[in-house]
Amino acid sequence: MSKTMKALVKHHAGPGARLEQVTKPEPQAGEVLVKVSAAAICGTDVHIYKWDEWSAGRIKPPLVFGHEFCGHVVELGPGVDDIATGTRVTAEGHFVCNVCEFCRTGRGHICRDVEIIGVDTAGCFAEYVRVPRSNIWVLDDDVPDNVAAIHDPYGNAVHSVLIDDIVGKTALVTGCGPIGLASIAIAKLAGATRIYASDINPYRLDLATKMGADVVFNVTEEEMVSTVLAETDNLGVDVLLEMSGHPTAINDGLRALKNGGWVSLLGITPDKKVSVDLNDGVIFKGASVYGINGRLMYKTWYQMQALLRAGLDLTPMITHNFIMDEFEQAFELAASGNSGKIILYP
Repeated sequence: MSKTMKALVKHHAGPGARLEQVTKPEPQAGEVLVKVSAAAICGTDVHIYKWDEWSAGRIKPPLVFGHEFCGHVVELGPGVDDIATGTRVTAEGHFVCNVCEFCRTGRGHICRDVEIIGVDTAGCFAEYVRVPRSNIWVLDDDVPDNVAAIHDPYGNAVHSVLIDDIVGKTALVTGCGPIGLASIAIAKLAGATRIYASDINPYRLDLATKMGADVVFNVTEEEMVSTVLAETDNLGVDVLLEMSGHPTAINDGLRALKNGGWVSLLGITPDKKVSVDLNDGVIFKGASVYGINGRLMYKTWYQMQALLRAGLDLTPMITHNFIMDEFEQAFELAASGNSGKIILYP
C-alpha cells in the first residue's frame, strides 16, 4: 500500500491552495484511518482558501484542510477493537479533551481545548483522514454519500432548531446558506407550522422554497418585518433562527420576533462586533437567546439519525459535485454564493 496520498493543501499564507502528494497518515492509539468517499466545502473552508483575517490568525500552513466528509474505516490504531474495517462512517469534527469541566458535564462542544479537524489538525480534503475512534459516527446504509458528507453542518442546523420547543411554532430563518436551508427542512419536519426565510441571493431563496419555506423574502427588494407582522396578527414569529451574521438581519429578525419568543444565533459576523437593540429586541420582549456552537456531543447526532430515519430530505440543498482536481472551480462557485452544498470526490 502506498505511503503517500493526494490531498488539497493550504500551502502558504495567502489565497489559494494546491493539490499535492503528502504522507498518508497512520492511526495512533485510539484512532482509526478513514478512506474518504466524499467531502463537502464549508464556509470556513472558503475563508481558508481566500485567506481572510480570521484564517491569517488561526491557520498554520502547510495544512490539509476540510472537515466535512464520509468514508470507510480502513485501518485501526492500537487499542481500537470495537469497529470493523469496511464500516461506513462520518465523524464529529471537534476533538475535545474529555477531562475538563465542560466535557465532564455534557458540554464538550464548548471545550476550551478543542481541536477542529481541517483547522487545527489535518483535514479531509484528501484520500485518507485519521480520526479519534470516539468521534466516529457509523452511518445507516441508506444514507447517500452526499448527505453523509454534510453531517457537520446538518448537525449545526439540528442543534439550532431543536434547542427549544419548535412544535406548532412559526419560525423565521434569516440567512439561507446551507445551515439555514437545512434548518428549514428540520423545522418543518419537527412540527413548525409556517416558516419564513430571508436572504439577498435569489438562488439561495429558490433553494429555501425547495427545502420547505412557506414565504421567502429578498430583503434587497422587499420589506420583511412589516409583512411578517401583518401575517401574524402583529405579534411576530415564535422562533428566530439567525444564520446570516449580518447586523441588519439580526435586528430585523428581532423586530419580527414575538414577545416571549426564542432565538438561535449561529451566523458569525466578519466584523466581530454587532450593534443589537437589546432593550426592545430582547429584554422587553422577554426573549430567550441561544448561542449555537457546533453540535451537542452526542445528543445532536442521535437526533440527526432519527430525523433522517423519519424521512428528512436534505438532497435539494446539495447542488454541485466536483472531483478533487476541479477544486479551483468548486471554490470559486462556493465563494459566489450561487450554490448550495458542494461535494468533492477524491
